[in-house]
Amino acid sequence: MGTLRWRGQQVNGSVKFYQTMKFRRYVKNTIILSILILGSLVLLTPLWWMVSTSLKTPAEIAQHPPAFMPESFQFSNYIEAWQTGPFTRWGLNTLFISVIVTIGSVFVNSFIAYGFAKIRFKGRNTLFVIILATMLIPGFVTLVPQYMLFSKLGWVNTYLPLIVPAFLGSAFFIFLLRQFMLTIPKEFSEAAIMDGASHFKIWWHIMLPLTKPALITVGIFAFNGAWNDLLGPLLYLNDENLYTLQLGLQTFKGSVQVQWHYLMSMSVTILLPTVFLFFIFQRFFMNGANISSGTKG
Repeated sequence: MGTLRWRGQQVNGSVKFYQTMKFRRYVKNTIILSILILGSLVLLTPLWWMVSTSLKTPAEIAQHPPAFMPESFQFSNYIEAWQTGPFTRWGLNTLFISVIVTIGSVFVNSFIAYGFAKIRFKGRNTLFVIILATMLIPGFVTLVPQYMLFSKLGWVNTYLPLIVPAFLGSAFFIFLLRQFMLTIPKEFSEAAIMDGASHFKIWWHIMLPLTKPALITVGIFAFNGAWNDLLGPLLYLNDENLYTLQLGLQTFKGSVQVQWHYLMSMSVTILLPTVFLFFIFQRFFMNGANISSGTKG
């Protein structure tokens, strides 16, 4: 009987311990979830304020204290803002630049990354370190030399200064794709070489399909960078017909006042394509950002 009582006490103690641990885990998860929700609200507040302002009248925007919600939703602000300038043409210009930059970034950087990941040659690691070291150079340091170079080439007031650099490689994209390709078993490329395939065929038929998540990640980064670029078009584009959407937003900033309702309306409109792009390829983006998620042998 004493043994049974001892076992019963032991079982009851285990149940209580399990319930205590379960309660602690519940409290911990609740605290973490609350912190995440609070942080999300803090980050989303500026976005909500932009959307709210885009739906207000100028009188509501100027009132003090400001209203968190518009009294009546002015969806006509979006149509009126789009009609204030040739935004359709500017949107097509921006889309053209973004698509070309994305294509160049994906294919050129993946080809360079393949060379560093799968081809052994003398000085490979040293050259790769030098490429990574270029990431330490601030972009503003090379701004003047680049402008002088493109000016000498006669590329000012054209799209070439905005497009050509994407076909010359990016240190960050090369690093990301190289690390992803290193996780792919070398037996794939070795078998292809034994069958007589060239490095170009190996890159095209083997590496590109296997690195699709990383390629989509690079594509999203490149598209967002080109779509939201203001400094490049501001420096190199002088003709209004060549303007991008980011330059078009400057039309709402007058010398006396800013048309905030139009400015915010167009800002929301310009933001939507990048948001949709991220949500469509979110699964691939998360896998591509993880350099250890490639195929492993």
